[in-house]
Amino acid sequence: MDRTSPLGAFLKARRARLSPDDVGLPRYGDRRRVPGLRREEVALLAGVSAGYYTRLEQGRQVNASPEVLDALARALHLSPAERDHLYDLSSTTGHRPAVSGDDERVSADLRTLLTTMAAHVPALVVGRRNDVLAWNRTGHALLAPHLDFAAPDDPGGRPNLSRMVFLDAPTRALHRDWPAKARAVVGNLRILTARNPGDTHLAALIAELAARSAEFRSMWDAHTVAPCGRDVHTLAHPAVGELTVTQQTFDVPKEPHQCLVTFTAEPGSPSTAALEALKTRGRTVDVPVACAPTP
Repeated sequence: MDRTSPLGAFLKARRARLSPDDVGLPRYGDRRRVPGLRREEVALLAGVSAGYYTRLEQGRQVNASPEVLDALARALHLSPAERDHLYDLSSTTGHRPAVSGDDERVSADLRTLLTTMAAHVPALVVGRRNDVLAWNRTGHALLAPHLDFAAPDDPGGRPNLSRMVFLDAPTRALHRDWPAKARAVVGNLRILTARNPGDTHLAALIAELAARSAEFRSMWDAHTVAPCGRDVHTLAHPAVGELTVTQQTFDVPKEPHQCLVTFTAEPGSPSTAALEALKTRGRTVDVPVACAPTP
């Protein structure tokens, strides 16, 4: 786990993955005591003093300007997602207001959409900490048939996708490439914690996973950033066998902390036939009606 500020730990992890050759700096035949670039080399590339950069990395300097952050992003060869993460970690660029409590709710319109989609697309709604706030029958049948379908309706007992990937044996067995799925989960958690630094419930989730999973601790310390978007997963489903699905994540309008997650398969493929079998199962029970929207 981090021993410095989140910003400093991220900068240190990113410079450790680069070599002088990667950024066009001479080596002078020296033997390096640390992996990657030295602090003074990053400072040189970013056009800041070595002392200033050192204070940033050690957490003794937190007022980096947007210009400095952009320079650091270029020096460290950050991806667009990593650059956004760098901004989220900087205390001077502003954070979303901290949100407390466990009263996340799904709007009536969104629950209607989930019910309508059940005939064609497995789907679920995920909250600000990766809690499942609602799912349709086919989404439930695809991802977690071993759990109670009504579990998302209990704020204190909602399934959490991050916890399930690391601590729930059936979920782990579901993913053929579990390490890739786990890394994606950790990368997304890095983004969530940077955007919501005051969320004590999210911090407690991170602490729980770190305490109970050595694999999580190792992945967390890598400071990988992986925003949700589109991904392809091969699943070993206990009821319908192996299938490959495309997962897509969409922000819910007017609900900045909620996402709609859908799963589709290539038309005419065996995976589509497997999803059709799950849809038939899903139509056997009605979906509960709506709750009020989250404030």
